[in-house]
Amino acid sequence: MTKYAITVEGLSKSFGPTQVLHGVDLSIEEGQVTCLIGPSGSGKSTLLRCMAFLEEASAGMITINGQPLGFDTLPGGERRRLAPEQIRSVRAQIGMCFQQFNLWPHMTALGNVSEALKTVKKIARPEAEERAMVQLQKVGLEARAGHYPSQLSGGQQQRVAIARALALEPKIMLFDEPTSSLDPELTGEVLNVMRSLAQDGMTMVVVSHEIGFAASMGSKIAFLDHGKLLLEGTPQQVFGKPRHPRLDQFLDTYLDRGAAMLV
Repeated sequence: MTKYAITVEGLSKSFGPTQVLHGVDLSIEEGQVTCLIGPSGSGKSTLLRCMAFLEEASAGMITINGQPLGFDTLPGGERRRLAPEQIRSVRAQIGMCFQQFNLWPHMTALGNVSEALKTVKKIARPEAEERAMVQLQKVGLEARAGHYPSQLSGGQQQRVAIARALALEPKIMLFDEPTSSLDPELTGEVLNVMRSLAQDGMTMVVVSHEIGFAASMGSKIAFLDHGKLLLEGTPQQVFGKPRHPRLDQFLDTYLDRGAAMLV
């Protein structure tokens, strides 16, 4: 029986009069890497932020490992907001990395990774730093533990941000264009860490313009256009020829034509 880590049902989101998501349905299996692709403004990042409850959907439901996120549904179909402690317990299963690294500049890499363990999980400093070092080793940065963000490259800073999210032991990792601000060489460092997480069985949802990464690492590809889920399936189903005309158009105008050729 398939176990779903995330289930999105009829999700819509509006900002004022502008509707950004239109009735999105998406199921993400446990241990699966789902890549959200599509043109700018298609709603990819908004969908991801709704999955993390950083944005509240206007309609629809999200469940995380079978537990409702933010809202449940009353017998009459009306949505009811859950208590803060219920929301926190579900959100604790989710880690997120953003385009910007958001590291604390006055803390070392070790300090950045261990801080949430001390403040959120109330773990004593020695144990928190020991756990943080394990995560820095996982992203290949144990030798940089004592360095401040200003002393690290962009790729190293993003890897510290990933380690910081992993330190809280999430069951699901969400990535919002984690390589968009990096040059190609540093992009490879971050994608390699993400590949390693995927091989370890981490459930991941990745908003990315790295079409080659999506084609090679994605268990599922979800193509959004104008706030609607236009296509979903395995990389072979989505990228195989003949392709959907809108996807072909997207790939043809894609900046990294070399990556587009991979599919």
